[in-house]
Amino acid sequence: MSNKVIITAAISGAEVTKEMNPAVPYTLEEYVREAKSAYEAGAAIIHLHARWDDGTPTQDRERFRVLIDAIQEACPDVIIQPSTGGATGMTAEERLQPTELNPEMATLDCGTLNFGGDEIFVNTENMIIEFAARMKERGIKPELECFDKSHIDMALRLVRKGHIPTPLHFDIVLGVNGGATGTPRDLLFLVESLPEGATWTVAGVGRAQLPLSVMAMVMGGHVRVGFEDNLMYSRGVLGESNGQFVERVVRIAKELGLEIATPDEAREMLSMPPRKK
Repeated sequence: MSNKVIITAAISGAEVTKEMNPAVPYTLEEYVREAKSAYEAGAAIIHLHARWDDGTPTQDRERFRVLIDAIQEACPDVIIQPSTGGATGMTAEERLQPTELNPEMATLDCGTLNFGGDEIFVNTENMIIEFAARMKERGIKPELECFDKSHIDMALRLVRKGHIPTPLHFDIVLGVNGGATGTPRDLLFLVESLPEGATWTVAGVGRAQLPLSVMAMVMGGHVRVGFEDNLMYSRGVLGESNGQFVERVVRIAKELGLEIATPDEAREMLSMPPRKK
């Protein structure tokens, strides 16, 4: 079991709304509030989807620029990790816009997924290769988002072909409709499918968030929490902030004898370059 845990806060997502939980951020001020609450509680990474002020998801480069600049001002050393997943229906070029800002890190989705109804989250092999090439040429650390075993297999095949550089960092997302279930069995199976030396984070969706977070820490992995994945702090109780979810993970980690990684420690653990000061 690793003695340091990297906590990622997925503060907004593209699908959840204020109708579901009024604390979901839409405006610049709300984004800064939520990022700061998570950072001050112990998050080393802010996973970022962009929204317009009315809540509409966007991959607009300039909207990302404004959000990133404001979050960096409030949380100077935090790692900001833009999503290149965007929202269903977006084109590859739309989704790649935040990479033009040369962030330290970004997500790289490794497979297509049936999100429910007629919604398909499309990530063809050629799209994954294109996204990986963009990240490689810009020096962006990819977090390999995998919702199922086949996504891990795809990532490893593209590593062997030279499209994705090592060392690898995975985000195992469990409990999404169409993906692997948010169960201990599936987490064990997917972690055992990772190559030796890879680092990994787990994002449990909904009620799976807390048990899988604890399980990940015991197994030597890292944790993602936040409104993107879960709006409820407990049964029938809405989460008040992203920081509240981070605080709970920090408390449990300390009970397990673990330390919380700072952003600079996270960079070192994930084989990223040191922060530019």
